Amino acid sequence: MSTIAADYEKTEMGTIQIAPEVIAVIAGLATVEVDGVAGMSGGLAGGIAELLGRKNLSKGVKVEVGQREAAVDVSIIVEYGNKIPEVAANIQNNVKHSIEMMTGLHVVEVNVHIHDVYFKPVDKPEEEDQLNRVK
Repeated sequence: MSTIAADYEKTEMGTIQIAPEVIAVIAGLATVEVDGVAGMSGGLAGGIAELLGRKNLSKGVKVEVGQREAAVDVSIIVEYGNKIPEVAANIQNNVKHSIEMMTGLHVVEVNVHIHDVYFKPVDKPEEEDQLNRVK
């Protein structure tokens, strides 16, 4: 992630700068809002997909910010049963729209990296019935 805040707008009162971390948080929020996303992945390094909670939304997000443009990479874990291309396209649209609406920066690309598939735990009511059958 770039550590230099980009000059966004110069006004007569001064300069407005948006830190890349802000763009990363916006991208993370926009990503987890999409149906079919189980969570953010720990990133590209290491190759191990780690399911992360909503506490650190910039995890799994890489951002490059220029003077007027931004490029975003998000690493996710998709829920089993969803069409991966549809989930990825929805992420791209939501991230692009959110960043452009909130910051005015033009998003040139949103790359979605699928690192894992999350399987929801299966409920086993038969075992519960066996434990509670005698009162």
